[in-house]
Amino acid sequence: MIVCYDSKGWQVITQRAHGLLAGQICARWKLANQPARWVDTLIATTEHDDVFNEFEQNPLIDANGAPINFKMASFDEEDSARLIDMSLTKSRFIALLISHHIAFTHGHDVHAKDFLNELKKNETKWIKEAGTTKAEINQAYELLEFCDAFSLLICQAQIPPENRKIEISNGPDGTVYTFYQLKETLIVEPWPFDVDQFQINYEIRNIAELKFRNDEAFRKALKTAKVDTRNLMLSKAK
Repeated sequence: MIVCYDSKGWQVITQRAHGLLAGQICARWKLANQPARWVDTLIATTEHDDVFNEFEQNPLIDANGAPINFKMASFDEEDSARLIDMSLTKSRFIALLISHHIAFTHGHDVHAKDFLNELKKNETKWIKEAGTTKAEINQAYELLEFCDAFSLLICQAQIPPENRKIEISNGPDGTVYTFYQLKETLIVEPWPFDVDQFQINYEIRNIAELKFRNDEAFRKALKTAKVDTRNLMLSKAK
């Protein structure tokens, strides 16, 4: 989960809500530049964090009783294996994208080394079975990673004030994309989407209590928290 603190308490965005936002961004990608396996790419982008369900999983709080932000989470082999299995029941192409994402997020974790080596062994077989190429997989994953990065910046409220630009990521064409805020609109440059502007939204759960005695107490607060829907407009510079 993505956790931010303000004067009113914790603002929590679940991993799946973040994934849905990434999918909304991906869905508007310019038609002419969409990967060949477009629907698979869109589904993988939307569901890349679907194994992380805060209503079911532990741990949710740290030693001080505060909710654990996603950056504090370590590699979990069981969760990663489950995510790959979920992907394989849809398509080898989606599994390859999820495999790339696990390598991207945990590539420097020594505890992930054996698992990542096993995924690497399967790559050639899965590419052949999917009837695709390594180049197509790389292009599709770069789009997934761009949408993931953009969603995380938004969910973490990392939007600079005073129209200052911040880098999002490289897109699948290698272009470096940036954005800045103009009133209530986020301006993306260069503009990679199929329409000149569109609205995105995501849910935030607001929790006033600062400390929790155990995971179940926090989970109860998360389930019953007031939910706000945050709407944002993305637009081409005028």
